[in-house]
Amino acid sequence: MKSLEVTLRALRESGRKALVPYFMAGVTPNWTQHVAAAVHGGADAVEVGIPFSDPMMDGVIIQKAAELSLAAGTTIDSICAELAASDLGAPLIVMTYYNLFHHYGLRRASGRLAQSGVSGAIVPDLTLEESEEWRAACDENDIATIFLVAPSTTPERFARLARATEGFCYASARMAVTGRAQGAGDATRVVDAVRATSDVPTYVGIGISSPEQARDATEHSDGVIVGSALVDTILTGASPADTEVFIASFRRAIDK
Repeated sequence: MKSLEVTLRALRESGRKALVPYFMAGVTPNWTQHVAAAVHGGADAVEVGIPFSDPMMDGVIIQKAAELSLAAGTTIDSICAELAASDLGAPLIVMTYYNLFHHYGLRRASGRLAQSGVSGAIVPDLTLEESEEWRAACDENDIATIFLVAPSTTPERFARLARATEGFCYASARMAVTGRAQGAGDATRVVDAVRATSDVPTYVGIGISSPEQARDATEHSDGVIVGSALVDTILTGASPADTEVFIASFRRAIDK
């Protein structure tokens, strides 16, 4: 079992629901200060987006953040250097698309990430059937490969993905790209489908944009991922102190 999953299982056993904010690396010069502020505000782990020019999962807000980050010259190497130089105090999980790692070199990429303190990776366009080489590279560096499940996932595939995922299972609450949404979507059904075959921690993401939605999602799941709503505040000028306040509001909601 990867160290990330050991940590997240222990968190669940303690009775705490996980709060995982998403940040686009490099979107502002002080982006790591925002990450540190989020951890201080109650985040249990952090998802770090590596910008990519042609995303398939990201909505308008995160696409805009990626474009700004790329324009600023952000790369895998620059992100890893900044992470390695920062003491952020929470498990780090990167999220990006397979072409970046394929071009960089799979073993080289996983090794560079591990040296920077990263313990998990979400690669949404990498299918389970084509993931063997990437997972092998991650196995060498104790990086958990995290898979997504969606409302459209078939029962047989739910079982396969739930058995394969490491760290946690990313349960998409709706058939949509990232962004603000109303209601809980299909979160309960998706979480139930994972739990029918695995006891891996299962976190709900996609459309979690308010403390109330986060509270409702964690009534049935082990945690939530908050992305676009947070990235939007940073794009519109939020300071690290504002980020801490934002995350603390989610923390209070899911702790009730």
